[in-house]
Amino acid sequence: MEELTITVQIAERPYRLKIQRDEEEVVRQAVKEINEKIRSYSSTYAFNDKQDLLAMAALHFGTTNLRLEDEKKEQEQRTIQQLEKLVELLP
Repeated sequence: MEELTITVQIAERPYRLKIQRDEEEVVRQAVKEINEKIRSYSSTYAFNDKQDLLAMAALHFGTTNLRLEDEKKEQEQRTIQQLEKLVELLP
């Protein structure tokens, strides 16, 4: 895979990243969503510094990720159960 060096801005601070070329779109979309969440929190809540906003954004994305992982596990379990029922119906 081909590596690519990019610079992204998170909370108005630049970060140089070395990523795989095929990851660039996902990384840039993640940066966009993080910055949008920070902007949203900054207009809604009182904060002392950007660290507070970054912490809230991290908490938001972390809880969302955990919730999605749980839903995925539950869906996988339902799929396995349905497949087992179908196998039982086979002659």
